[in-house]
Amino acid sequence: MLKHFFPNKFIRSRKLIASINPKLFQLRYGKRMKLGTKVRFNGLPLIDVHKDAMIKIGNRVTLNSENNSYHVMLHSCVKLMADREGAIIEIGDDTRIHGSCLHAYTKVSIGQGCLIAANCNIIDGNGHDLSMDDVMNRKNTRGSASAVIIEDNVWIGTNVLVLPGTHIGHGSVISAASVVKGEIPPKSLIGGNPAIILKRFQTH
Repeated sequence: MLKHFFPNKFIRSRKLIASINPKLFQLRYGKRMKLGTKVRFNGLPLIDVHKDAMIKIGNRVTLNSENNSYHVMLHSCVKLMADREGAIIEIGDDTRIHGSCLHAYTKVSIGQGCLIAANCNIIDGNGHDLSMDDVMNRKNTRGSASAVIIEDNVWIGTNVLVLPGTHIGHGSVISAASVVKGEIPPKSLIGGNPAIILKRFQTH
C-alpha cells in the first residue's frame, strides 16, 4: 500500500533534491555567490541575488530546507535575498540555518558557529516608510535599512524576528518567538516581544 503512495521513483527524486550540489547555485550566480568548502544544501533553498549584490557562504555551512530529522515543524525553505544594489549576505564557517529568511537591503552578517532555528526572519530593511503625511502613497515606498550583525556562536530559537539595526554579541541566545532590535551584549539570554535581557553570563 505504501508503495502506491510513495513509489521508488518519488523517493529517489526526494533524495536527489535533498543532496543537491551547492555549486549549481554558484554556477547560476557566478561572481555574485562565493561558496566555501563542504557547504551543504539539504533541500532546495530560495536564493535571489541582485546583479550588483553578493552572497558569501563560509566553510561547512548547512542550509536546511527539509523537515526530515528536524525537531520542530519547518514551514518553508531557507530564503536568501540580497535583492538591492550593493546588498551583502555573509554566513560564517560552521553555521547552520534551518528554514529561515535572511533578507539584506544593505548587509546581513552571520558569524561563525551560529545556530538559526526554523522559521526565523532576519531583515535589515523596513519594507515601507511610515509615510504619515501621505499614507495612500505608503505602498509605493521602499523603507529605510540598517545592517544586521550577528556575531560568532549565537543561537537563535525558532520563530524569532530580528529587525533592522540589530547587533547581537557573540555567544548570546535568543529565545523562541522573540522580536529583537538594537544592541544585544555578548553571552546574554534574550527573550520576549520586544526582547529584553533575561540573564547575562560572565565573559572572558
